[in-house]
Amino acid sequence: QRIRESEQHSPSGLILFCFFSRTDVVAVTPWLAPIVWEGTFDPDLVDTIYKSMNITIATTVFAVGKYVRFLRDFLETAEKHFLVDFNVRYYVFTDRPDDVPSVNLSQGRHLSVIQVPGSNRWQEISARRMEIIQTAIERQISREADYIFCLDVDSKFHARWGAESLGRLVAVIHPWFYQVTRDHFTYERRPASTAYIPMDEGDYYYAGAVFGGLLEEVYTLTKVCRNQLEEDARNSIEAAWQEESHLNRYLLYNKPSKLLSPEYQWDDKKTKTKEVKVIRFSSVVKNYAEIRPNV
Repeated sequence: QRIRESEQHSPSGLILFCFFSRTDVVAVTPWLAPIVWEGTFDPDLVDTIYKSMNITIATTVFAVGKYVRFLRDFLETAEKHFLVDFNVRYYVFTDRPDDVPSVNLSQGRHLSVIQVPGSNRWQEISARRMEIIQTAIERQISREADYIFCLDVDSKFHARWGAESLGRLVAVIHPWFYQVTRDHFTYERRPASTAYIPMDEGDYYYAGAVFGGLLEEVYTLTKVCRNQLEEDARNSIEAAWQEESHLNRYLLYNKPSKLLSPEYQWDDKKTKTKEVKVIRFSSVVKNYAEIRPNV
């Protein structure tokens, strides 16, 4: 109840981001949600506020097929940088439970392995992610956590990712699209898909690699996206970027209360830009032809 009340008193989270400003980046959305950049928050203060709530953050990650090889680096770097000194529960979804590495977890950190089926199509694994997260929230996570982040496993943490990232509904601006206009966004443009976004609509292009928020908010997101993915499947259409396309459609009409800058989802293939003072979490360089089952 304390968490819900605190969110209602500051629905956008702006109260936690009024200490510093930056003139080289946009730090607030048109609907007055904060965009979190280095230098826009007081890390000690924001952590202290959230630690007083005694919260637990669930973190889901999919390590299916050969992607299990990324799990050790993901977990070991998370233990160094991700919500340090908070209660965190990792939920690893994998078809190879015997290959999940043993990683030393700090006090208050736990790991659960949940077996899921593999697939011969990486697109199918991607598309089923919303359904699997929704089911896991219903069966287990709802009893064990207050907030949740859904992250990609083929990534590593490099620097602090703290409580400044928490909010009612949180999305990350895609690193390849934060400097371009929306006519360049790779939204699903076919009206036949339930992920369809017209050319004259759209705020930001959000990365599917990171989304989160209060458990009930993310549950609703995954449920809606799952239903839309299944409706598309019945109509024999697959959105351009699977669950990322449906995530963008959902967040267009259900505005996030907080946006994370590309610091929180960089791409190691991309040259660092001057606005990005620190890379906190990034997608690692990989050979898709070797790790994906059907490239």
